[in-house]
Amino acid sequence: MPRLFVEHALANADPELTLPPGAARHAQVLRLQPGSELTLFDGSGLDWPAEVLRMGRSEVTVRLGEPVHVARELPHAVTLAVVMPANDRMDGIVEKATELGVAAIQPLMSERSVLRLSGDRAEKKVAHWRGVAIAACEQSGRSRVPEIAPVQSLAPWLAGLATVAAGQRRWLLSPIAAEPITARVGEAGDATLVLSGPEGGLSASEEEAARARGFVALQLGPRILRADTAPLAVLGWLSLSAAQAG
Repeated sequence: MPRLFVEHALANADPELTLPPGAARHAQVLRLQPGSELTLFDGSGLDWPAEVLRMGRSEVTVRLGEPVHVARELPHAVTLAVVMPANDRMDGIVEKATELGVAAIQPLMSERSVLRLSGDRAEKKVAHWRGVAIAACEQSGRSRVPEIAPVQSLAPWLAGLATVAAGQRRWLLSPIAAEPITARVGEAGDATLVLSGPEGGLSASEEEAARARGFVALQLGPRILRADTAPLAVLGWLSLSAAQAG
């Protein structure tokens, strides 16, 4: 059944709803017809069954059913703080991380960054990545859209972090770290913040600054993973661990 994201709160919508332009275009591309069933979601964690009533040239009207609570999130929130890789590989990180259950993504720039964004260009990229995340939610069945934070430089972002609270975990992915990530399998936590560097990794001073803010350096194994592979490997591991624990 098709799933479409709607920007405004569906809890406040009339039972007979005219879809906003983006969702209406999607419904038309899918060639839905009166009587077609679909699911709407607004990021609140609910799915709303709906039925198409009318298909116009530019408008689509549906009838909303009763909302359904869904449980497709990880048991605790995982935030990826990723130094953006070159080319368009950040798109893949956002898409796959959304499918794997990430709660938020913080795009970063560091000393060795190839991709550097600021101003309007940065804002447009963040808006684009939000669209990628929404599409991934529609495909994967998630009803919560991950937050895509504004682009920041690593140093001020680290400086702005609060002191690590009880139940929070901060992990720094480092190929030279002595501790394997598997050593943290049984570690309890309510939230996990994962910092992953760019091609070539973080500089020694950046790693030191991260440790000073409570990050524990972990390695993922004997192989060096690409900048767009490492954070997804951690999410996959967390997702599998949660499934096994459940």
